Amino acid sequence: MATLHTTQTTFKQDVLDKKGIIMVDFFAEWCGPCKMTGPIIDQLSEEKREVTFYKVNVDEDGDLASQYSVFSIPTFVIFKDGQIVGQFSGAMGKEGFEEELRKIQA
Repeated sequence: MATLHTTQTTFKQDVLDKKGIIMVDFFAEWCGPCKMTGPIIDQLSEEKREVTFYKVNVDEDGDLASQYSVFSIPTFVIFKDGQIVGQFSGAMGKEGFEEELRKIQA
């Protein structure tokens, strides 16, 4: 399953109203670290079928980014059954993301 995009308009139905684990990647097109992590997130979305991955473009949905205290990008927010269960910022390797997801699924 590919990484999906969500916006201020669809965020509630895409993320908050869904059961299960969802990781949201707050990014910007011009952000170097975001460009590095993008392919990793896409790869994880193919491998981790039990997790749904969404991207939010902070330039297009700044209000949504503010709502989740996104002050630096990339920032990743993990939801479980509509509740925030994890949040972290900055680029990392695939292993780092897998570790963050393991914490949630433990």
